[in-house]
Amino acid sequence: MKKSSLIYVANHKTFIGSALVRKLKEKGYKKLLLPENLDLISQKAVEAFFKKEKPEYVFLPAARSGGIQANINFPAEFIFENTQIQTNIINTAFKSGVRKLLFLGSACSYPKICSQPIKEEYLLTGPVEKTSEPFSIAMINGIKMCESYNRQYKTNFIAAVPTNTFGLGDDFSESGHVIAGLIRKFHKAAKERYGKAEVRIWGTGKPKREFLYVDDLAEACLFLMRNYKGSELINIAGGKELSIKKLAGLIQKIAGFKGKIIYEKEKPDGMLRRALDSGKIFKLGWRPKIKLEQGLKLTHQWYAKNYA
Repeated sequence: MKKSSLIYVANHKTFIGSALVRKLKEKGYKKLLLPENLDLISQKAVEAFFKKEKPEYVFLPAARSGGIQANINFPAEFIFENTQIQTNIINTAFKSGVRKLLFLGSACSYPKICSQPIKEEYLLTGPVEKTSEPFSIAMINGIKMCESYNRQYKTNFIAAVPTNTFGLGDDFSESGHVIAGLIRKFHKAAKERYGKAEVRIWGTGKPKREFLYVDDLAEACLFLMRNYKGSELINIAGGKELSIKKLAGLIQKIAGFKGKIIYEKEKPDGMLRRALDSGKIFKLGWRPKIKLEQGLKLTHQWYAKNYA
């Protein structure tokens, strides 16, 4: 991928899409295709865009994602929008002769119960977590589309699975992922009078997760686009793994919250542990740069500046 290449970032206004755009610009890629009003659910519109603009490289992060609450509230949108958009883009990329495409799946596509850390070959070896099943199925579809087009048509479509990602531009609403949600809750509670506010957290706090700063993910995507060719799924991880309870403690300290934390144990925990095996991408030469605590501070600062 050259600095002069025509590069299309789909869903470029999403959390991960915007991080990809920032990173590409930072690295000197200037010919970015970032259409404002392209209806990605319309096959006709997508085909017209590819025919006119002729992108050479395509980055395809998820169109719609969110935390447990969002998955419970919007299962139809999660499965329909993601499936429709990635189907349109992957198929049109093939028909248009795109040189290379990178599709980003999701760690929730792996089985709910499997050995840890999770290797790429564990995909489809068991049922996924029920609360995120519609989204997971959409992501699996995208992974298998890339694999199938490579096998049948000799395309160069990469499918990668990132671990839990956080950082600048995240969704800090009720529908957001765990770190964004905790930052919002602790920051707001810390501003309550007399420090008597409470922070309520879904589940027991026992599940363990690893987290990757979004700029590291964007860097990994560029790295794979330049250095990886193959139909085998590849994980993007290598972050710090810790329990939700310990994560909450870190964010509590950063936000300056001194009140009470209540764990709503009747609420779903999701998978009890989900850590990805990063051996494959590590062997290629990529490693994350931003430590968890540093990323949490940067994200809290961004939230305080833009939302509070």
